Amino acid sequence: MSRLQLALNVSNLDEAVEFYSKFFKVGPAKVRAGYANFAIEQPPLKLVLFENPDSSGTINHLGVEVFSTDEVIEAAEYLAGEGLLTDVENQTTCCYAVQDKVWVDGPDASRWEVYTVLSNSEQADSSAQGALCCVPEAMSPNETSSTLSCC
Repeated sequence: MSRLQLALNVSNLDEAVEFYSKFFKVGPAKVRAGYANFAIEQPPLKLVLFENPDSSGTINHLGVEVFSTDEVIEAAEYLAGEGLLTDVENQTTCCYAVQDKVWVDGPDASRWEVYTVLSNSEQADSSAQGALCCVPEAMSPNETSSTLSCC
């Protein structure tokens, strides 16, 4: 079982939380400074909001939340077998959660992750910069893995 993740940049987190709570008829599962997420049952969706006034109205990243590390491993093996460059992260802190994940680049500079949440965290991410973004920098065609700008 899995659900699609949509991570959006928003200019005002409070306004966005109010709107999406009404729109999806459910309150957020987690709210932190500059961050909120919703675990929506219908449609099955993990909606993540990043307060980012400079990039508001744009997609932060896309993902598929799965419910086990085995599913992340399976996805990583499948994607690599299809010739896609993957970046696997295990036990990484991102989005106020400890996660196992794999990232891939899609067309038109889209970034996708397949991830599972292992536990909650009080930290936004595990990077020294402390940036709340959870988006790896894009890979060049000759790289085998990307450089993370956070997480």
